[in-house]
Amino acid sequence: MTSELDRDALLRAYDTQLRSETPDPLPEGVTVEHDGPVIRISGLDHGGFVTYRDVSHLPGDELDALIARQRDFYAARGEQVEWKLRGHDKPADLPERLVAAGFVPEELEAVVIGLAEPLAKPPVLPEGVTLREVTERADLARIVAMEEAVWQADRSHLLSGLSREIAADPQGLTVVVAEAGDLVVSAGWVRYEKGTEFAGLWGGSTLEEWRGKGIYKALVAHRAIRAVERGYRYLQVDASPDSRPILERLGLVTVTTTTPYIWSPPTA
Repeated sequence: MTSELDRDALLRAYDTQLRSETPDPLPEGVTVEHDGPVIRISGLDHGGFVTYRDVSHLPGDELDALIARQRDFYAARGEQVEWKLRGHDKPADLPERLVAAGFVPEELEAVVIGLAEPLAKPPVLPEGVTLREVTERADLARIVAMEEAVWQADRSHLLSGLSREIAADPQGLTVVVAEAGDLVVSAGWVRYEKGTEFAGLWGGSTLEEWRGKGIYKALVAHRAIRAVERGYRYLQVDASPDSRPILERLGLVTVTTTTPYIWSPPTA
């Protein structure tokens, strides 16, 4: 393992460069506000979002008050909010404090990071499958339909979110679909994090009958090529339990975990 893939060094780079990331430029309707050490982003495709570099310096009562302010801010708006917790965050009882404030943890994911250049190779696809970069709303709607078939859940927020991102900054991300004829079988996008060494890989859901054929790996390769073309050194992924083994076999390193803690307005 090279020094560039030393886990501790990668984690420091992740904390320093990505922990306070905000959309730039902001999509229509999105706002960013600071509350002490946290950054509160509102108007996203799926409610609010809270991120930060470090809250460990706050006394317990101040930390509890900070958490409560984020909850109450979105309660007043009648919106859901995600507090993005990382596995190495301090204090150690931060998860318990979030739960006490009404936040509910969702599925834990692994934060994996790797060098982009070794992965930037021509994609290898199964016969009959092609990759295509898309920006049109009709194609984004086809991605939503595929995602809903995979997850059996409403994913319509992706249509609004990706459309607004593309409209605000067409060069800020690349959206790629894997197609078999007229059928979208998988899709992913890469966000180029301005002012950092990182490009973030998102999406990657694949229809069940098309899994195990190398399509996810091909999407990683295509997006790695685009990241390298733009001068980015690292790829970063919040990886599901299904994706993590594939990414680790490709040489990416798990540096920490991340868990969305969600607060939702009470239902009638």
